Amino acid sequence: MTTHAVLVPNMIMAMNIDSLNRHVIDLGDSASSIDNGNVFELASRYTPTSGSLAEVWELQVPDSASATDLWMAYSGDEVVLTDSKYKGLDPDPRNFYSASNTVFSAYKPQVGDIITVTAAGFENTFSSHSYAMTVYDSFKLTWTSSAPTAGLYYNYLETTYISLPTGAIDDQRVTAYRLECAQI
Repeated sequence: MTTHAVLVPNMIMAMNIDSLNRHVIDLGDSASSIDNGNVFELASRYTPTSGSLAEVWELQVPDSASATDLWMAYSGDEVVLTDSKYKGLDPDPRNFYSASNTVFSAYKPQVGDIITVTAAGFENTFSSHSYAMTVYDSFKLTWTSSAPTAGLYYNYLETTYISLPTGAIDDQRVTAYRLECAQI
């Protein structure tokens, strides 16, 4: 079973500013699902042949490691979406992802935003890194030891945990990292 990233928006400006929120769709150009905490560019406004998805935007993978004007996937409803379009409540937030051709929510990171992301949300393993940045041709952030000069990046604040309700007696927790947006 694939473990998907979990994002906790501790303090983000998008919670109070509607223009920093969008509905997004992945039309299948990527080889994998979109997890909460994945970053991407908005390619263009979606123009469906039928239906009423006028305020939906198409996403694309960042085209450079120093890409700017990026958005981050975050659907806070904890509804599981799978390729077979099943929707239902699930107590494990690691089971949430957005399948191709499914509309989901995203927000635009702003300097000062504080988020917590599980280890599954990163390309590489945390060591003694101080920064999380975008990577060319990837939806995930990557750890680095030096601050990027351009593009979206986060300062590492602390290692923490996210509790997972897995049963009445057996609760677990997974490693996560608290980050502060330093540059957009």
